[in-house]
Amino acid sequence: MKYIAGESRDQITFLPDCIEDYISAENPVRVIDAFVNSLNIDELGFTHSTLKETGRPPYDPRDLLKLYIYGYFNKIRSSRKLMQECGRNVEVFYLLNRLQPDFRTIADFRKNNPKAIRKVFKAFVKLCIKLNLYQRELIAIDGSKFRAQNSDKNCYTAEVLEKKIANIQKNIDEYLSRIDAVDKEETLSDEATPEQVKEAIKELSDRKGKYAQYLNELKESGETQILTTDPDARRMHSKDGFHCCYNVQTAVDGGSHMIAEYEVTNKTDVGHLNTVSEKAKEILEVPVITAAADKGYDSRRDILSCLMNGTIPNVGMKYDKDERVFTIEHIENEITEEMKNSTDTEDIQKCLHAGVLPKCYENSTVSVELQGDEKHVLSCFRKNDDGTVTCPMGNILMKNRTRGANTIYASRAACRQCTNKCTVSEYKNVAFGPKTRYVPVIMNRVEGLDLPKLPSGVKPPNNFKKKTKNQVLIRIRVTKELMKERMCLSEHPFGTVKWNDGAHYVLCRGKEKAAAELGLSFLVYNLRRAINMIGMKALIAAI
Repeated sequence: MKYIAGESRDQITFLPDCIEDYISAENPVRVIDAFVNSLNIDELGFTHSTLKETGRPPYDPRDLLKLYIYGYFNKIRSSRKLMQECGRNVEVFYLLNRLQPDFRTIADFRKNNPKAIRKVFKAFVKLCIKLNLYQRELIAIDGSKFRAQNSDKNCYTAEVLEKKIANIQKNIDEYLSRIDAVDKEETLSDEATPEQVKEAIKELSDRKGKYAQYLNELKESGETQILTTDPDARRMHSKDGFHCCYNVQTAVDGGSHMIAEYEVTNKTDVGHLNTVSEKAKEILEVPVITAAADKGYDSRRDILSCLMNGTIPNVGMKYDKDERVFTIEHIENEITEEMKNSTDTEDIQKCLHAGVLPKCYENSTVSVELQGDEKHVLSCFRKNDDGTVTCPMGNILMKNRTRGANTIYASRAACRQCTNKCTVSEYKNVAFGPKTRYVPVIMNRVEGLDLPKLPSGVKPPNNFKKKTKNQVLIRIRVTKELMKERMCLSEHPFGTVKWNDGAHYVLCRGKEKAAAELGLSFLVYNLRRAINMIGMKALIAAI
Protein backbone atom coordinates (compact mmCIF):
# COMPACT_ATOMS: atom_id res chain seq x y z
CA MET A 1 0.00 0.00 0.00
CA LYS A 2 1.23 3.52 -0.88
CA TYR A 3 0.34 7.03 0.28
CA ILE A 4 -1.69 9.32 -1.90
CA ALA A 5 0.83 10.97 -4.18
CA GLY A 6 0.60 14.31 -5.94
CA GLU A 7 2.20 15.47 -9.14
CA SER A 8 5.96 15.82 -9.24
CA ARG A 9 7.19 19.41 -9.03
CA ASP A 10 9.72 18.57 -11.76
CA GLN A 11 7.07 17.35 -14.19
CA ILE A 12 6.70 19.64 -17.21
CA THR A 13 3.10 20.01 -18.40
CA PHE A 14 2.23 20.53 -22.05
CA LEU A 15 -0.24 23.32 -21.23
CA PRO A 16 -0.14 25.35 -17.97
CA ASP A 17 -3.10 25.19 -15.59
CA CYS A 18 -5.59 28.06 -15.78
CA ILE A 19 -5.94 30.04 -12.54
CA GLU A 20 -9.69 30.09 -13.13
CA ASP A 21 -9.73 26.32 -12.58
CA TYR A 22 -8.33 26.71 -9.06
CA ILE A 23 -11.20 28.97 -7.93
CA SER A 24 -14.41 27.09 -7.20
CA ALA A 25 -17.83 28.50 -8.06
CA GLU A 26 -18.58 28.95 -4.35
CA ASN A 27 -15.42 30.90 -3.56
CA PRO A 28 -16.15 34.35 -2.03
CA VAL A 29 -13.43 35.96 -4.18
CA ARG A 30 -15.84 35.74 -7.11
CA VAL A 31 -18.28 37.97 -5.21
CA ILE A 32 -15.50 40.43 -4.40
CA ASP A 33 -14.38 40.48 -8.03
CA ALA A 34 -17.90 41.01 -9.39
CA PHE A 35 -18.79 43.71 -6.85
CA VAL A 36 -15.65 45.80 -7.39
CA ASN A 37 -15.92 45.49 -11.19
CA SER A 38 -19.48 46.84 -10.98
CA LEU A 39 -18.37 50.04 -9.22
CA ASN A 40 -17.87 53.34 -11.01
CA ILE A 41 -14.48 54.27 -9.55
CA ASP A 42 -14.52 57.64 -11.28
CA GLU A 43 -17.74 58.68 -9.50
CA LEU A 44 -16.46 57.30 -6.19
CA GLY A 45 -13.43 59.57 -6.44
CA PHE A 46 -10.49 57.14 -6.34
CA THR A 47 -7.06 58.46 -7.21
CA HIS A 48 -5.80 57.43 -10.66
CA SER A 49 -9.36 56.62 -11.74
CA THR A 50 -8.68 58.71 -14.85
CA LEU A 51 -5.50 57.85 -16.74
CA LYS A 52 -3.05 60.48 -17.95
CA GLU A 53 -1.56 60.51 -21.44
CA THR A 54 2.04 60.60 -20.22
CA GLY A 55 4.01 59.22 -17.31
CA ARG A 56 4.33 55.81 -15.74
CA PRO A 57 1.03 53.87 -15.73
CA PRO A 58 -0.43 53.40 -12.23
CA TYR A 59 -2.13 50.36 -10.73
CA ASP A 60 -5.85 50.08 -11.38
CA PRO A 61 -7.73 51.23 -8.22
CA ARG A 62 -10.06 48.26 -8.71
CA ASP A 63 -7.18 45.82 -8.23
CA LEU A 64 -5.98 47.45 -5.02
CA LEU A 65 -9.55 47.68 -3.69
CA LYS A 66 -10.07 43.98 -4.40
CA LEU A 67 -6.84 43.22 -2.54
CA TYR A 68 -7.95 45.17 0.53
CA ILE A 69 -11.46 43.68 0.64
CA TYR A 70 -9.96 40.21 0.27
CA GLY A 71 -7.44 40.97 3.03
CA TYR A 72 -10.05 42.19 5.50
CA PHE A 73 -12.25 39.23 4.56
CA ASN A 74 -9.40 36.91 5.60
CA LYS A 75 -8.22 38.91 8.68
CA ILE A 76 -5.21 40.44 6.88
CA ARG A 77 -4.96 44.21 7.31
CA SER A 78 -1.21 44.86 7.12
CA SER A 79 0.09 46.15 3.77
CA ARG A 80 3.27 44.08 4.14
CA LYS A 81 1.30 40.87 4.68
CA LEU A 82 -0.95 41.70 1.74
CA MET A 83 2.18 42.09 -0.39
CA GLN A 84 3.27 38.60 0.69
CA GLU A 85 -0.11 37.17 -0.30
CA CYS A 86 0.28 38.68 -3.78
CA GLY A 87 3.25 36.38 -4.36
CA ARG A 88 1.92 33.11 -2.92
CA ASN A 89 -1.89 33.10 -2.77
CA VAL A 90 -3.75 31.62 -5.73
CA GLU A 91 -6.95 33.48 -4.82
CA VAL A 92 -5.04 36.77 -4.98
CA PHE A 93 -3.56 35.65 -8.32
CA TYR A 94 -7.14 35.35 -9.54
CA LEU A 95 -8.22 38.77 -8.22
CA LEU A 96 -5.16 40.76 -9.34
CA ASN A 97 -4.16 38.78 -12.45
CA ARG A 98 -0.84 37.95 -10.75
CA LEU A 99 0.09 41.57 -10.08
CA GLN A 100 2.48 42.08 -7.14
CA PRO A 101 2.32 45.72 -5.94
CA ASP A 102 4.80 46.98 -3.35
CA PHE A 103 3.64 47.34 0.27
CA ARG A 104 4.04 51.13 0.06
CA THR A 105 1.73 51.25 -2.94
CA ILE A 106 -0.81 49.14 -1.04
CA ALA A 107 -0.59 51.30 2.10
CA ASP A 108 -0.80 54.57 0.15
CA PHE A 109 -3.98 53.43 -1.58
CA ARG A 110 -5.82 53.10 1.74
CA LYS A 111 -4.28 56.32 3.05
CA ASN A 112 -5.04 58.43 -0.04
CA ASN A 113 -8.64 57.27 -0.68
CA PRO A 114 -10.52 57.54 2.64
CA LYS A 115 -13.66 59.21 1.23
CA ALA A 116 -13.87 56.86 -1.74
CA ILE A 117 -13.53 53.74 0.44
CA ARG A 118 -16.35 55.00 2.67
CA LYS A 119 -18.51 55.40 -0.45
CA VAL A 120 -17.78 51.77 -1.35
CA PHE A 121 -19.36 50.72 1.95
CA LYS A 122 -22.47 52.77 1.11
CA ALA A 123 -22.56 51.30 -2.40
CA PHE A 124 -22.80 47.78 -0.98
CA VAL A 125 -25.56 48.89 1.42
CA LYS A 126 -27.50 50.27 -1.56
CA LEU A 127 -27.05 46.95 -3.35
CA CYS A 128 -28.39 45.02 -0.35
CA ILE A 129 -31.37 47.40 -0.15
CA LYS A 130 -32.26 46.55 -3.76
CA LEU A 131 -32.12 42.88 -2.77
CA ASN A 132 -34.55 43.62 0.14
CA LEU A 133 -32.04 42.38 2.70
CA TYR A 134 -32.64 45.37 4.99
CA GLN A 135 -35.91 45.41 6.94
CA ARG A 136 -35.63 49.22 7.40
CA GLU A 137 -38.03 49.38 10.36
CA LEU A 138 -35.76 49.13 13.42
CA ILE A 139 -32.13 50.12 13.92
CA ALA A 140 -29.98 49.49 16.98
CA ILE A 141 -27.46 52.25 17.67
CA ASP A 142 -24.41 51.65 19.82
CA GLY A 143 -20.80 52.77 20.21
CA SER A 144 -17.57 50.93 20.86
CA LYS A 145 -13.98 52.02 21.49
CA PHE A 146 -11.28 51.20 18.93
CA ARG A 147 -7.66 51.83 19.96
CA ALA A 148 -5.86 54.59 18.07
CA GLN A 149 -2.19 54.76 17.02
CA ASN A 150 -1.28 56.91 20.02
CA SER A 151 0.29 55.74 23.28
CA ASP A 152 -1.02 56.92 26.63
CA LYS A 153 2.34 58.62 27.30
CA ASN A 154 1.80 60.92 24.31
CA CYS A 155 -1.53 62.19 25.64
CA TYR A 156 -1.45 65.40 27.69
CA THR A 157 -3.96 67.41 29.66
CA ALA A 158 -3.50 70.91 31.10
CA GLU A 159 -2.98 69.46 34.58
CA VAL A 160 -0.32 66.99 33.38
CA LEU A 161 1.49 69.66 31.39
CA GLU A 162 1.58 72.07 34.32
CA LYS A 163 3.06 69.36 36.56
CA LYS A 164 5.70 68.46 33.98
CA ILE A 165 6.66 72.10 33.50
CA ALA A 166 6.94 72.59 37.29
CA ASN A 167 9.13 69.46 37.67
CA ILE A 168 11.41 70.54 34.81
CA GLN A 169 11.80 74.01 36.32
CA LYS A 170 12.70 72.40 39.66
CA ASN A 171 15.38 70.30 37.97
CA ILE A 172 16.73 73.32 36.12
CA ASP A 173 16.99 75.27 39.39
CA GLU A 174 18.91 72.39 40.97
CA TYR A 175 21.38 72.30 38.07
CA LEU A 176 21.84 76.08 38.21
CA SER A 177 22.54 75.96 41.95
CA ARG A 178 25.07 73.20 41.32
CA ILE A 179 26.87 75.36 38.75
CA ASP A 180 26.96 78.27 41.21
CA ALA A 181 28.44 76.03 43.88
CA VAL A 182 31.14 74.81 41.47
CA ASP A 183 31.99 78.41 40.49
CA LYS A 184 32.40 79.46 44.12
CA GLU A 185 34.47 76.45 45.14
CA GLU A 186 36.38 76.48 41.84
CA THR A 187 36.42 72.69 41.90
CA LEU A 188 34.84 70.23 39.48
CA SER A 189 32.01 68.00 40.61
CA ASP A 190 32.64 64.29 40.68
CA GLU A 191 29.18 63.58 39.32
CA ALA A 192 29.16 65.81 36.21
CA THR A 193 31.27 68.46 34.54
CA PRO A 194 29.93 72.01 34.02
CA GLU A 195 29.60 71.31 30.28
CA GLN A 196 27.45 68.24 30.98
CA VAL A 197 25.30 70.24 33.38
CA LYS A 198 24.81 72.99 30.80
CA GLU A 199 23.86 70.37 28.20
CA ALA A 200 21.31 68.88 30.60
CA ILE A 201 19.86 72.35 31.28
CA LYS A 202 19.54 72.98 27.54
CA GLU A 203 17.72 69.66 27.07
CA LEU A 204 15.34 70.41 29.95
CA SER A 205 14.67 73.91 28.61
CA ASP A 206 13.76 72.48 25.20
CA ARG A 207 11.34 70.05 26.80
CA LYS A 208 9.86 72.83 28.90
CA GLY A 209 9.33 74.94 25.78
CA LYS A 210 7.62 72.02 24.02
CA TYR A 211 5.25 71.44 26.94
CA ALA A 212 4.52 75.18 27.19
CA GLN A 213 3.60 75.18 23.51
CA TYR A 214 1.23 72.24 24.08
CA LEU A 215 -0.35 74.12 26.98
CA ASN A 216 -0.92 77.22 24.85
CA GLU A 217 -2.49 75.09 22.10
CA LEU A 218 -4.89 73.59 24.65
CA LYS A 219 -5.93 77.00 25.94
CA GLU A 220 -6.42 78.43 22.44
CA SER A 221 -8.41 75.45 21.10
CA GLY A 222 -10.54 74.97 24.21
CA GLU A 223 -9.88 71.21 24.15
CA THR A 224 -9.17 69.21 27.30
CA GLN A 225 -6.57 66.89 25.72
CA ILE A 226 -3.78 67.03 23.18
CA LEU A 227 -2.46 63.86 21.52
CA THR A 228 0.83 64.25 19.69
CA THR A 229 0.76 61.11 17.50
CA ASP A 230 -2.90 61.10 16.43
CA PRO A 231 -4.44 64.49 17.29
CA ASP A 232 -7.96 63.38 16.26
CA ALA A 233 -8.15 60.60 18.86
CA ARG A 234 -9.02 61.09 22.54
CA ARG A 235 -8.20 59.31 25.78
CA MET A 236 -11.44 57.60 26.81
CA HIS A 237 -12.62 55.14 29.40
CA SER A 238 -13.11 51.58 28.18
CA LYS A 239 -13.69 48.24 29.87
CA ASP A 240 -9.99 47.74 30.56
CA GLY A 241 -9.11 51.27 31.67
CA PHE A 242 -8.31 54.57 29.96
CA HIS A 243 -6.82 54.43 26.47
CA CYS A 244 -6.35 56.66 23.42
CA CYS A 245 -9.05 55.57 21.02
CA TYR A 246 -12.00 56.43 18.79
CA ASN A 247 -15.64 55.91 19.70
CA VAL A 248 -17.28 54.26 16.66
CA GLN A 249 -21.06 54.53 16.30
CA THR A 250 -23.02 51.97 14.26
CA ALA A 251 -26.66 51.61 13.22
CA VAL A 252 -27.58 47.94 12.77
CA ASP A 253 -30.72 46.88 10.90
CA GLY A 254 -33.19 44.89 12.98
CA GLY A 255 -34.13 42.37 10.28
CA SER A 256 -30.85 41.48 8.61
CA HIS A 257 -28.43 42.34 11.45
CA MET A 258 -26.41 44.21 8.82
CA ILE A 259 -24.73 47.57 9.46
CA ALA A 260 -26.64 50.39 7.78
CA GLU A 261 -24.42 53.32 8.77
CA TYR A 262 -21.46 54.13 10.98
CA GLU A 263 -19.64 57.20 12.25
CA VAL A 264 -16.19 57.60 13.81
CA THR A 265 -16.16 60.11 16.68
CA ASN A 266 -13.84 61.16 19.48
CA LYS A 267 -16.62 61.88 21.99
CA THR A 268 -18.90 59.85 24.23
CA ASP A 269 -22.20 58.31 23.12
CA VAL A 270 -24.32 61.19 24.46
CA GLY A 271 -25.61 63.40 21.66
CA HIS A 272 -25.10 61.00 18.75
CA LEU A 273 -28.55 59.37 18.68
CA ASN A 274 -30.21 61.89 16.37
CA THR A 275 -27.14 62.31 14.15
CA VAL A 276 -26.61 58.60 13.50
CA SER A 277 -30.34 57.88 13.05
CA GLU A 278 -30.66 60.71 10.49
CA LYS A 279 -27.73 59.31 8.48
CA ALA A 280 -29.21 55.81 8.70
CA LYS A 281 -32.59 57.04 7.42
CA GLU A 282 -30.87 58.79 4.55
CA ILE A 283 -28.98 55.72 3.35
CA LEU A 284 -31.91 53.36 3.99
CA GLU A 285 -34.22 55.78 2.14
CA VAL A 286 -36.96 55.80 4.78
CA PRO A 287 -38.58 58.91 6.35
CA VAL A 288 -39.47 57.28 9.70
CA ILE A 289 -37.66 54.60 11.67
CA THR A 290 -37.48 53.20 15.21
CA ALA A 291 -34.11 53.59 16.94
CA ALA A 292 -33.09 51.57 20.01
CA ALA A 293 -30.07 52.51 22.15
CA ASP A 294 -28.73 51.88 25.64
CA LYS A 295 -28.83 54.34 28.53
CA GLY A 296 -25.51 55.85 27.46
CA TYR A 297 -27.53 57.85 24.93
CA ASP A 298 -29.91 59.26 27.55
CA SER A 299 -30.08 62.92 26.57
CA ARG A 300 -33.50 64.54 26.75
CA ARG A 301 -32.60 67.14 24.16
CA ASP A 302 -31.30 64.51 21.74
CA ILE A 303 -34.30 62.21 22.28
CA LEU A 304 -36.74 65.05 21.66
CA SER A 305 -34.82 66.01 18.50
CA CYS A 306 -35.23 62.45 17.24
CA LEU A 307 -38.97 62.59 17.89
CA MET A 308 -39.30 65.87 15.99
CA ASN A 309 -37.39 64.52 12.98
CA GLY A 310 -39.17 61.25 12.32
CA THR A 311 -37.26 58.85 14.59
CA ILE A 312 -39.07 56.91 17.31
CA PRO A 313 -36.45 56.81 20.10
CA ASN A 314 -36.27 53.90 22.54
CA VAL A 315 -33.38 54.62 24.90
CA GLY A 316 -32.57 52.73 28.08
CA MET A 317 -33.64 54.44 31.31
CA LYS A 318 -30.87 56.18 33.19
CA TYR A 319 -32.90 58.54 35.37
CA ASP A 320 -36.54 57.82 34.49
CA LYS A 321 -38.45 54.75 35.63
CA ASP A 322 -41.24 53.60 33.31
CA GLU A 323 -41.54 56.31 30.66
CA ARG A 324 -40.13 59.64 29.54
CA VAL A 325 -42.32 62.71 29.75
CA PHE A 326 -41.76 65.77 27.56
CA THR A 327 -43.68 69.03 27.54
CA ILE A 328 -43.64 71.13 24.39
CA GLU A 329 -45.35 74.38 23.50
CA HIS A 330 -48.85 74.12 22.08
CA ILE A 331 -49.11 75.77 18.65
CA GLU A 332 -52.58 76.02 17.20
CA ASN A 333 -52.61 74.43 13.74
CA GLU A 334 -55.38 73.08 11.56
CA ILE A 335 -54.27 69.49 11.08
CA THR A 336 -55.69 67.97 7.92
CA GLU A 337 -55.86 64.25 7.23
CA GLU A 338 -53.13 64.69 4.65
CA MET A 339 -50.82 66.31 7.22
CA LYS A 340 -51.56 63.59 9.75
CA ASN A 341 -50.69 60.85 7.22
CA SER A 342 -47.56 62.66 6.04
CA THR A 343 -44.04 61.57 6.98
CA ASP A 344 -42.49 64.95 6.21
CA THR A 345 -40.52 66.43 9.11
CA GLU A 346 -42.41 69.74 9.10
CA ASP A 347 -45.80 68.00 9.14
CA ILE A 348 -44.71 65.73 12.00
CA GLN A 349 -43.63 68.75 14.04
CA LYS A 350 -46.89 70.60 13.33
CA CYS A 351 -48.92 67.59 14.44
CA LEU A 352 -46.97 67.18 17.67
CA HIS A 353 -47.19 70.88 18.57
CA ALA A 354 -50.92 70.75 17.88
CA GLY A 355 -51.36 67.78 20.22
CA VAL A 356 -52.11 65.30 17.42
CA LEU A 357 -50.26 62.01 17.08
CA PRO A 358 -48.98 61.53 13.48
CA LYS A 359 -50.10 58.34 11.78
CA CYS A 360 -46.49 57.16 11.43
CA TYR A 361 -46.21 57.18 15.25
CA GLU A 362 -49.39 55.18 15.86
CA ASN A 363 -49.01 51.71 17.44
CA SER A 364 -45.61 52.76 18.79
CA THR A 365 -44.26 53.70 22.22
CA VAL A 366 -45.15 57.37 21.68
CA SER A 367 -48.37 58.99 22.90
CA VAL A 368 -49.50 62.64 22.78
CA GLU A 369 -51.90 64.52 25.08
CA LEU A 370 -53.06 68.14 24.84
CA GLN A 371 -53.29 69.69 28.31
CA GLY A 372 -55.05 72.86 29.40
CA ASP A 373 -58.01 74.87 28.21
CA GLU A 374 -59.41 78.33 28.83
CA LYS A 375 -60.10 77.45 32.47
CA HIS A 376 -56.98 76.71 34.49
CA VAL A 377 -56.60 75.75 38.14
CA LEU A 378 -54.98 78.08 40.69
CA SER A 379 -52.93 75.86 42.98
CA CYS A 380 -49.87 76.29 45.19
CA PHE A 381 -46.59 74.95 46.51
CA ARG A 382 -46.72 74.54 50.30
CA LYS A 383 -43.85 74.46 52.76
CA ASN A 384 -43.82 71.58 55.24
CA ASP A 385 -42.75 71.62 58.88
CA ASP A 386 -39.67 69.49 58.14
CA GLY A 387 -38.28 72.12 55.74
CA THR A 388 -39.33 70.42 52.51
CA VAL A 389 -41.83 71.69 49.94
CA THR A 390 -44.73 69.77 48.38
CA CYS A 391 -45.73 70.65 44.81
CA PRO A 392 -49.37 70.56 43.58
CA MET A 393 -48.76 67.07 42.09
CA GLY A 394 -47.66 65.74 45.49
CA ASN A 395 -43.93 65.55 44.77
CA ILE A 396 -41.37 66.56 47.41
CA LEU A 397 -38.94 69.40 46.60
CA MET A 398 -35.72 69.80 48.58
CA LYS A 399 -33.64 72.85 49.37
CA ASN A 400 -31.41 73.66 46.39
CA ARG A 401 -29.70 76.94 47.27
CA THR A 402 -30.26 80.35 48.80
CA ARG A 403 -30.69 83.64 46.96
CA GLY A 404 -30.53 86.58 49.31
CA ALA A 405 -33.21 86.08 51.96
CA ASN A 406 -35.08 83.53 49.81
CA THR A 407 -34.60 79.78 49.77
CA ILE A 408 -34.85 77.98 46.42
CA TYR A 409 -36.46 74.54 46.31
CA ALA A 410 -36.29 72.16 43.34
CA SER A 411 -36.36 68.51 42.30
CA ARG A 412 -35.09 67.50 38.87
CA ALA A 413 -36.27 63.91 39.24
CA ALA A 414 -39.82 64.94 40.18
CA CYS A 415 -40.15 67.45 37.33
CA ARG A 416 -38.70 64.96 34.84
CA GLN A 417 -41.53 62.49 35.51
CA CYS A 418 -44.29 65.07 36.07
CA THR A 419 -47.33 64.66 33.80
CA ASN A 420 -48.69 68.14 34.50
CA LYS A 421 -45.78 70.55 34.34
CA CYS A 422 -46.18 74.09 35.60
CA THR A 423 -43.15 75.41 33.68
CA VAL A 424 -41.74 75.22 30.18
CA SER A 425 -38.26 74.69 31.66
CA GLU A 426 -36.77 71.28 32.38
CA TYR A 427 -37.50 71.69 36.09
CA LYS A 428 -39.15 74.24 38.42
CA ASN A 429 -37.33 76.52 40.87
CA VAL A 430 -39.60 77.73 43.67
CA ALA A 431 -38.49 80.64 45.88
CA PHE A 432 -39.77 80.85 49.50
CA GLY A 433 -39.17 83.91 51.66
CA PRO A 434 -38.50 83.73 55.43
CA LYS A 435 -42.21 84.00 56.27
CA THR A 436 -43.68 82.48 53.09
CA ARG A 437 -45.68 79.29 53.47
CA TYR A 438 -47.56 79.11 50.15
CA VAL A 439 -46.41 79.99 46.62
CA PRO A 440 -49.24 80.23 44.06
CA VAL A 441 -48.98 78.57 40.65
CA ILE A 442 -51.37 78.10 37.73
CA MET A 443 -51.75 74.46 36.69
CA ASN A 444 -53.36 72.89 33.64
CA ARG A 445 -56.74 71.34 34.25
CA VAL A 446 -56.53 67.55 33.95
CA GLU A 447 -59.66 65.41 34.01
CA GLY A 448 -59.84 63.22 37.10
CA LEU A 449 -57.00 65.05 38.85
CA ASP A 450 -57.86 66.91 42.09
CA LEU A 451 -55.21 69.58 42.66
CA PRO A 452 -54.86 71.41 46.00
CA LYS A 453 -56.23 74.93 45.84
CA LEU A 454 -54.64 78.10 47.14
CA PRO A 455 -55.92 78.85 50.69
CA SER A 456 -58.52 81.59 50.80
CA GLY A 457 -56.42 83.85 53.04
CA VAL A 458 -53.46 83.82 50.67
CA LYS A 459 -53.51 86.27 47.78
CA PRO A 460 -51.30 86.04 44.69
CA PRO A 461 -48.89 88.97 44.15
CA ASN A 462 -49.97 91.83 41.88
CA ASN A 463 -47.68 90.77 39.04
CA PHE A 464 -48.94 87.17 39.11
CA LYS A 465 -49.99 85.99 35.67
CA LYS A 466 -53.52 84.61 35.71
CA LYS A 467 -53.29 83.17 32.21
CA THR A 468 -51.01 80.44 30.94
CA LYS A 469 -50.53 78.78 27.60
CA ASN A 470 -51.73 75.30 26.81
CA GLN A 471 -49.06 72.60 26.55
CA VAL A 472 -48.61 69.27 24.81
CA LEU A 473 -47.55 66.29 26.89
CA ILE A 474 -45.54 63.58 25.08
CA ARG A 475 -44.93 60.20 26.67
CA ILE A 476 -42.33 57.71 25.41
CA ARG A 477 -42.42 54.22 26.88
CA VAL A 478 -39.47 51.83 26.74
CA THR A 479 -40.07 48.08 26.59
CA LYS A 480 -37.67 45.51 28.04
CA GLU A 481 -38.15 43.25 25.01
CA LEU A 482 -36.88 45.95 22.69
CA MET A 483 -33.87 46.58 24.92
CA LYS A 484 -32.97 42.87 24.81
CA GLU A 485 -33.31 42.85 21.05
CA ARG A 486 -31.09 45.92 20.85
CA MET A 487 -28.33 44.13 22.74
CA CYS A 488 -28.42 41.16 20.33
CA LEU A 489 -28.31 43.49 17.33
CA SER A 490 -25.65 46.04 18.24
CA GLU A 491 -23.12 43.89 20.12
CA HIS A 492 -22.63 41.20 17.47
CA PRO A 493 -20.99 43.34 14.73
CA PHE A 494 -18.50 44.87 17.18
CA GLY A 495 -17.61 41.46 18.60
CA THR A 496 -17.11 39.98 15.13
CA VAL A 497 -14.99 42.85 13.82
CA LYS A 498 -12.89 43.20 16.97
CA TRP A 499 -12.24 39.65 18.11
CA ASN A 500 -12.91 37.45 15.08
CA ASP A 501 -11.20 39.74 12.56
CA GLY A 502 -8.67 41.18 15.02
CA ALA A 503 -9.57 44.79 14.18
CA HIS A 504 -9.88 46.09 17.76
CA TYR A 505 -7.41 48.86 16.86
CA VAL A 506 -6.93 51.08 13.81
CA LEU A 507 -3.76 51.22 11.74
CA CYS A 508 -4.27 54.67 10.22
CA ARG A 509 -4.05 58.04 11.94
CA GLY A 510 -6.74 60.69 11.72
CA LYS A 511 -10.50 60.45 11.98
CA GLU A 512 -11.09 60.38 8.22
CA LYS A 513 -8.55 57.63 7.53
CA ALA A 514 -9.75 55.61 10.52
CA ALA A 515 -13.30 55.87 9.13
CA ALA A 516 -12.09 54.44 5.80
CA GLU A 517 -10.30 51.58 7.55
CA LEU A 518 -13.35 50.70 9.64
CA GLY A 519 -15.48 51.04 6.50
CA LEU A 520 -13.56 48.10 5.03
CA SER A 521 -14.17 46.06 8.20
CA PHE A 522 -17.90 46.82 8.20
CA LEU A 523 -18.14 46.20 4.44
CA VAL A 524 -16.67 42.74 4.92
CA TYR A 525 -19.06 42.09 7.82
CA ASN A 526 -22.04 42.98 5.60
CA LEU A 527 -20.59 40.92 2.74
CA ARG A 528 -20.44 37.81 4.93
CA ARG A 529 -24.02 38.40 6.12
CA ALA A 530 -25.28 38.81 2.56
CA ILE A 531 -23.56 35.61 1.41
CA ASN A 532 -25.03 33.66 4.33
CA MET A 533 -28.52 35.05 3.68
CA ILE A 534 -28.95 34.57 -0.09
CA GLY A 535 -25.82 32.73 -1.25
CA MET A 536 -23.01 33.74 -3.57
CA LYS A 537 -24.70 32.83 -6.84
CA ALA A 538 -27.74 35.03 -6.12
CA LEU A 539 -25.47 37.87 -4.96
CA ILE A 540 -23.30 37.67 -8.09
CA ALA A 541 -26.40 37.56 -10.27
CA ALA A 542 -27.76 40.69 -8.57
CA ILE A 543 -24.43 42.49 -9.04
